[in-house]
Formats: sequence, structure tokens, C-alpha cells
Amino acid sequence: MWIGAAILSAFFAGITAILSKCGVKNTNSDVATAIRTTIVLVFSLIMVLIGGSYKGIGTIDSTSWIFLILSGLATGASWICYYKALSLGDVSKVSAVDKSSVILSVLFAIVIFPEERVNWVIKIICLILIAIGTFLMTNINFSNKQKNMKWLIFSLLSAFFASITSLLAKIGINNVDSNLATAIRTMIVLVIAWLIVFARKETKFIKNVTKKEFLFLVFSGLATGISWLCYYYAIKNGQVSIVVPIDKLSILVTILFSLIVFKEKFSLKSYLGVILITIGTLLMAILG
Repeated sequence: MWIGAAILSAFFAGITAILSKCGVKNTNSDVATAIRTTIVLVFSLIMVLIGGSYKGIGTIDSTSWIFLILSGLATGASWICYYKALSLGDVSKVSAVDKSSVILSVLFAIVIFPEERVNWVIKIICLILIAIGTFLMTNINFSNKQKNMKWLIFSLLSAFFASITSLLAKIGINNVDSNLATAIRTMIVLVIAWLIVFARKETKFIKNVTKKEFLFLVFSGLATGISWLCYYYAIKNGQVSIVVPIDKLSILVTILFSLIVFKEKFSLKSYLGVILITIGTLLMAILG
């Protein structure tokens, strides 16, 4: 069941990247993040109300609260960096680097959680394949260092914070309903997102958001909400070192749409990178 949830999470996460790219073409990236997070929160709260999981909020212990808050802070930082990177670079390249968070996530999981150490040698080999594939996918053109470094730096920061998020969430939702945990984390992300918008005095950009881009941001938020619900259900009930790699296969969906929608061009190295990422991920899911 949790394997299926992880697959659904990957599918909707892949769609999210494309919809988000469409929504930040001319929209300030911080404003886009705040709008999108608002949609995710509304969706999450509806699911909490429908499922009745809000009744368990009083039973959450202090340790779970701490880790849920930390997870939300890490998620907020990851999103801000990710959407800044999307506004600067190609969606396929940004997504590839962002998905490299699986490397740190799995390494941390092997160290922290005893149950994750099963077949750890195989997992390390798979991570090496994913790392090489990610490097080939980025296909950085160093003839224009400043532009490339900007999207790359934000993508790497996004990956780092995303890797921390999954581990904190695993601990934080151990005894908490996954839907309720998603809603709590989203509230924290929402506060961070809007604080940044107000702190940077970017509220003036809200009125510049076109109806078309707003619609893309709404659909992106809905896709994210569905992806998160599936992801944290899988994280709670399965192994982090397997769920995270499967979720990162969303890059296949992202690449497919980036070819069709944005007409992005891929080199032979990029295709080889995709193949290595896919092989490493599938092997980890099957043998790990």
C-alpha cells in the first residue's frame, strides 16, 4: 500500500514542477511560493476535516511537535530555494539537482534508523548511480558561469533542505496521522512564505500576477497537496530509503512534460543521466 502511495506521490510531484514553472514565468518567486502554499494548506485542511484526523491534535506529544515544526521550517527553506531556482533555470535541470536530495536523505536514514541499514551496500551503489546521473543531467555550461551558478546554488540548497525534511518528518509523524502532520507542516511553511514576502516588501508584486499564472499556481498547489498526502502516508508506513527514491522518480514526469510544454533540448549526456537516475532508483526500490 505504501509503495503505491509513493508512486502516486512521484506522479503528482512531477506535474507540480511543470505547473509551478508555468506559474513563475512572470511572477515573483517568493509571491508564487506563498500563493501556492496557501492552496496546499486549504487542500490539507479539507482532507483533515473530511478524515476527522483533527481530533488527534490534542494527543501530539512535545517531541512530535518539535520535529513537525523543524520539518516545516526545512520545507519552507527548500521551497523558497526551489522556486527561485525554477525562475532562473530550466525546469529539467533544476528538478534533477533538487531530486539529488535522495542521496543525503538515504545516507542520513542509514545512519539514524537501524531498520534502514538492511542491504546498505546495495543502497550506496544505487546512490552512486543516481549521483552520476544527476551530474550528467545538469549538463552545466560553464561558459556562462554567473547565470548557471545562480540556479545551481539555489537548486543545491533546495536539495539539502529537502533531505532534512524527510528525516524530520519520519520522526515527527511517528505517532501522528499523516494528513494532520501534513496540515501542521504546511501551516508553518505558509507563515514562513508570507513573512518573507512582507519582509522583502514584495506584496506589490501580488497585483501583477495574471489570471493565467494564478490558475497554474492553484493547480500546482493542488498537485502538491495530493503528492504530500501520499508521500507522508508512505513515509509513515514504509522505509525512508525506499520511499524517497521512488518519490524522486517524479523527474521522469517532469522531463516528459518539459520536452512537450517548454520544448527544452536534451543532450546525449542528459538522456544518459536520466537512465542512470532511473536505474539507481528502481534498483534501490526493488533490492533495498
